[in-house]
Amino acid sequence: MNQRCAWVNSPDPIYAEYHDTEWGVPEYDSRALWEKLMLDGFQAGLAWITILRKRDTMRLAFDGFDPDRIAAYTDADRERLLADPGIIRSKSKIEAAIGNAQAYIAMRENGEDFADYLWAFVGGEPIQNSYASLSDVPTKTALSETISKDLKKRGFKFVGPTIVYAFMEAVGMVNDHETGCPRHAAVKALVR
Repeated sequence: MNQRCAWVNSPDPIYAEYHDTEWGVPEYDSRALWEKLMLDGFQAGLAWITILRKRDTMRLAFDGFDPDRIAAYTDADRERLLADPGIIRSKSKIEAAIGNAQAYIAMRENGEDFADYLWAFVGGEPIQNSYASLSDVPTKTALSETISKDLKKRGFKFVGPTIVYAFMEAVGMVNDHETGCPRHAAVKALVR
């Protein structure tokens, strides 16, 4: 019998909705990719459900994850964020988001599109994995280590290989839906 991926183990319907509509769907918009990478960085050390529950509030607090606005944040913005109970109030993660916005803008100013940059690592289309169970799915790969190192060279933070791999799964750079999950075939069909 087909069932959702094993990681969808929360009674909270937000988890199932995220799995069924977003997770693994190829994303090609540069700003949306950057937002998802920032959210994965904020998730470090926390459960993903925490991010899902706070995502809308975080979008409001971080000006819609607009890199241009975030890159220009002042000390007053930092204080505002640290005082906001609706977000992840980690000083190092907030500072990373601001620095990552500046790194994103530097790439853009150098003529690099963030989406094109990321998708080039997988040849422009998702890697189609065939994992039967959650225990088969890696937490990082040689490719996520390569991407992590390259992002760090560009000034990004909170982009370790495990965070990058989770990001790659979320944005559809790899299809890690379990083979028995109905979303595996559905996501596979979304290849450009």
